[in-house]
Amino acid sequence: MNSCLFCKIVRKEIPSQIVYETDLVLGFIDANPQAPLHILFVPKKHFNGLADLKKEDGSLIVDLLLSASQVARNHKIEDSGYRLVVNTGKEGGQTVGHLHLHLLGKRMMTWPPG
Repeated sequence: MNSCLFCKIVRKEIPSQIVYETDLVLGFIDANPQAPLHILFVPKKHFNGLADLKKEDGSLIVDLLLSASQVARNHKIEDSGYRLVVNTGKEGGQTVGHLHLHLLGKRMMTWPPG
């Protein structure tokens, strides 16, 4: 997707503060953080959202989760805790049409989330 914001970040056409990168996943600091630590993890391949995934894409979800877990460990919050969020669709709060995972940490999370 040529016009997708996150695809442009993946292609490094838009600067971002990258904190994690593999062949499949890019992790970068959210431009509008909702916690002291707020990192987005995106697949480098474009998917609009969870509904676009097929069973054969299951390893991608594992990669996204393991990427977030590794970065949480790197930031030493694996014991204090953190939240992982995937917003899906307009009513789910998804504002960028590219599948992404939020890692939120370094503050107390409340429930319900909002």
